[in-house]
Amino acid sequence: MKLLSRLRRVKWHNALVALLLFAAVPLAFRLWPHEPLRASFPSSTAVYDANGHLLRLTLASDQRYRLWVPLEDISPAMVDAVLLHEDRWFRWHPGVSAWGIARGAWMTYVRRASPQGGSTITMQLARLMWRLDTRSPAGKFTQALRAIGLELRYSKHDILEAYLNAAPYGRNVEGVGAASLAYFGKAPARLSLPEALTLAVIPQEPARGLPGDANGNAVIDRALKVARDRLFARWTSRHPEDASAAPLFDLPLRLRPLSRLPFEAPHFVEQVLAARRLDGDDDMRVVTTLDLGLQRSLERQVRQYVERAGDRGIRNAAAILVDTRDMGVKAMVGSADYFDAAIQGQVNGTLAKRSPGSTLKPFIYALGFDQGILHPETVLRDVPSAFGPYTPENFDGHFLGPVTATQALVRSRNIPAVQVAARLAHPSLYDFLRDAGISRMASEQHYGLALVLGGGEVTMQELAGLYAMLANRGELRPLRLLASTPKAGGTRVLSEEASFMVMDMLRQNPRPDDVVAAQPSRVPVYWKTGTSWSFRDAWTAGNFGPYVLVVWIGNFDGAGNPAFVGVDAAAPLFFRIADALRAERPGLAEPIRRNPPNLRRVPICLASGDLPNAWCPQLGSTWFIPGKSPIRVSNVHRPVVVDTTTGKPACPPYDPHHTRTEVYEYWPSDLARVFAQAGMPRRTPPPLPDCQGGGQLAGEPPKITSPTRGSSYQIRASRLGSERIAFTATVDAAAHRIYWFVDDTYLGSVPNGQGLMWAPERTGRFLVRVVDDQGRTDARPLVIGQAD
Repeated sequence: MKLLSRLRRVKWHNALVALLLFAAVPLAFRLWPHEPLRASFPSSTAVYDANGHLLRLTLASDQRYRLWVPLEDISPAMVDAVLLHEDRWFRWHPGVSAWGIARGAWMTYVRRASPQGGSTITMQLARLMWRLDTRSPAGKFTQALRAIGLELRYSKHDILEAYLNAAPYGRNVEGVGAASLAYFGKAPARLSLPEALTLAVIPQEPARGLPGDANGNAVIDRALKVARDRLFARWTSRHPEDASAAPLFDLPLRLRPLSRLPFEAPHFVEQVLAARRLDGDDDMRVVTTLDLGLQRSLERQVRQYVERAGDRGIRNAAAILVDTRDMGVKAMVGSADYFDAAIQGQVNGTLAKRSPGSTLKPFIYALGFDQGILHPETVLRDVPSAFGPYTPENFDGHFLGPVTATQALVRSRNIPAVQVAARLAHPSLYDFLRDAGISRMASEQHYGLALVLGGGEVTMQELAGLYAMLANRGELRPLRLLASTPKAGGTRVLSEEASFMVMDMLRQNPRPDDVVAAQPSRVPVYWKTGTSWSFRDAWTAGNFGPYVLVVWIGNFDGAGNPAFVGVDAAAPLFFRIADALRAERPGLAEPIRRNPPNLRRVPICLASGDLPNAWCPQLGSTWFIPGKSPIRVSNVHRPVVVDTTTGKPACPPYDPHHTRTEVYEYWPSDLARVFAQAGMPRRTPPPLPDCQGGGQLAGEPPKITSPTRGSSYQIRASRLGSERIAFTATVDAAAHRIYWFVDDTYLGSVPNGQGLMWAPERTGRFLVRVVDDQGRTDARPLVIGQAD
């Protein structure tokens, strides 16, 4: 008995060991490291706008539309319908169904009926993964072995998920994710019962019943409908509660042809996809910041404008719209027609480096505000000027004389802008642009002051970022293309006060269409135009509501056109877009932004832009940064006590019965000359008597305008003593003659408003000095070098 008991225990132990070994084999397969099934199938990328609208579904690397979707994100009706139609015993078999294979062999080889494979879902997945030929017994055997291997290594959940993402759905569409999106325009979780059952029957015969009419007559044919309705009959036997859905199966079901898959915002999508490739991002679902409604509005306005302006040679345009609140790109039109090879339509114009013309001028004035050079009503000189060898001109070839900084910006005067830029210390305009991330800039010496008027190059996207910075009170933030990109903190490149003042100046720029401009609007527009050299580019950039809009007109090959003038070519398109968006979105409003705390409103004399004296006849006001903005009392208007008997200035003490006080305008010589050239001469102040002023207020000292500060002249040795340099200065109206000196050598005198020529006889460093007949002086160093 003891021996028998011992033998029984041994057998029991052996059986237990054998059972454990039998269980350890599949467990070892399951635990052994292996890559996920998803890795076997390259995926497409679905690009969406911010509101969930599909912009594009790309092809996977094997030229298939395939979009991996987790099993939990697939409609339960779709999953159950596939199991009902394909493999009812999927949850219980080990990957191979002996009954299914036997039945398939009987029907195929014995009864000579239509071939039937008897494959399970696992076997079908094996065929898809290893591209097996299962039409022969050997192929079928290999398929079965592969299926068992899948079952050993992966869970039923993973296998079913992989099959649903790899099953063929006609043409080059694979997987329920891609099929649902391509045919019905929705995610598989949102499939209706008729749609789910339709997709469930397609893999059995993928080419059956799929419509291909690109014009939209895409109703499923009778064969596909019969197969679907047959499955619905089986479905209701298991789900009787769905019998009430029968009327839905009598309605025509449309499948979108692949030729009509969305292809929206092509330039924007391609930029997003290119960035993802560089970053190595393999996310299949990409949600962008784009707003498809705004995108279509911009595309429509650009297309219509180019069609109407074709008689002026305008054939191409680009536009970009950015939301300043989160810096998301809401619309991007890279060309007038993506598919037009004649204009190189596939080029993304918003990424092209182009000369910006005058669109950078607002930032010159902002830098001037921050460096205490001027305020919005500072009077600048729009007069003929030379800055060393650089002699800029205005676009219209004329000069306006004294203009305020606001007028100079709004009317896009070149000379005042260059004057301000020449006075900038650090940062200069070049430093500012470099710090703001403008790419591929040459050296500062390469541009010189020509950078002010568009001598450099920027992209539309870079320019949009700069104008958004103004709206965001001087904080520069990067553009965002993806909704997942975090909203980065800003880098301050301008003060709040300077940004606010420049925006206020741009707001005063009148629209080019006077009729519309006369109508009140609760959404102000802050805008500026630009025209590049040789009329190659026309620009308009600006802000309205929460948006920054940049518009460009030109040719990608750089061909010029006299019609490419910012205010004439680009501004009309800019305002067409702005007006369209305001009409389409009645609630559009400017974000509420507080005024900068360190900003004051101060009175000024309109003629000079300085604090008014007692004799200023017209007063105004301007924004002022305490402790930074320049401040002084105006001296343009000065009193002169006149003897009523002689009509000449009197000497003190004054007899109130025989004198009167007259107020004269004392303009510098360069401005007085412009007034005279414009046919608006000012009354000349009378010469002062010899009695120390005759009641005259102190005037301005002369200011050397040539040579420019910090300039250096290079002269060949053979030209020393003959090559001449012009000395010029602006002189107060009270002075009538000026005297020029180089070091301690007297050169000569000239009347107010005239220049003097000097021919240096040697190289070296010199001090140029000018003195007016009132004893006031100005000096400037000058370097003469020897040219090679």
